[in-house]
Amino acid sequence: MHKSVLLEESIDGLNIKEDGVYVDCTLGFGGHSSEILKRLKKGLLIAIDQDDMAIKASKERLSKISDNYEIIKCNFVRMKEELLKRGISKVDGILFDLGVSSPQLDIDERGFSYHHDAKLDMRMDQSKEFSAYDVINTYNYNRLVKIFREYGEEKYATSIAKQIIKYRENKPIETTLELVDIIKSGMPYKAMRDSHPARKVFQAIRIEVNDELNVLERALEDAISLLNVNGRICVITFHSLEDRIVKNIFRKYSEVPNEIKKLPFVPEEYQPVLKIISKGTVPSKKELEENNRARSSRLRIVEKIKE
Repeated sequence: MHKSVLLEESIDGLNIKEDGVYVDCTLGFGGHSSEILKRLKKGLLIAIDQDDMAIKASKERLSKISDNYEIIKCNFVRMKEELLKRGISKVDGILFDLGVSSPQLDIDERGFSYHHDAKLDMRMDQSKEFSAYDVINTYNYNRLVKIFREYGEEKYATSIAKQIIKYRENKPIETTLELVDIIKSGMPYKAMRDSHPARKVFQAIRIEVNDELNVLERALEDAISLLNVNGRICVITFHSLEDRIVKNIFRKYSEVPNEIKKLPFVPEEYQPVLKIISKGTVPSKKELEENNRARSSRLRIVEKIKE
């Protein structure tokens, strides 16, 4: 059963009003959305996802709670335009849960997991053409090194990329376990002891296929502009790259510029837009015991204090 990470903490963090409008940017299998919906009497939940399988499962789950919701199939980078199409220009809370959902990892043919053999895929939106297969079989050496380093923070990016290029000379790389073996061949034995050798490269490929970091940055900027005063944004991240983007954007809108700080009072136009509510809540010991996949998660919460 898929367990939503930091569920209580993020729902409490949204500070839900029963007549408010809330957006769950990452519906997944409906764990967070269900809890939001239960707290809305006259309000509205807008839930966004690009995965057909997740939408089908969640629709079933949410419809048992109430009708005060709408599911939009799109990437959350299009949240603002989709809301405006529906006449919604302001909302009271927005949630992002950025992890790949457990069912996506557990379904072998989606190609997200390095534990099971499947075609190289990793598309969150399966109607898109571009997949992990294209990254691994068409990117040149420099481009592979760049994404492994930047998106995977992989120490052995150069030697792994060399092995991929060498292997490709004979045949295309088609499956996840085939790729795992090639990754291992580009790493010293000692580097494989601490965690799965393919973890960082698979993360890098997934981010590249789904353009995750650029999408996150643009969506967060939109989320801040959509929020009503006193509204909140909760973001659950699962790796340092995402967390850095969230931290930097929240900091940008919650701090007074250094040169202004020295003034006896801060002029209105320099007052911060956001107030930090949580700098990074991590799962409780109990949650970690029950759900190993929560181990790298972190929740940041902000509240809008000025338009």
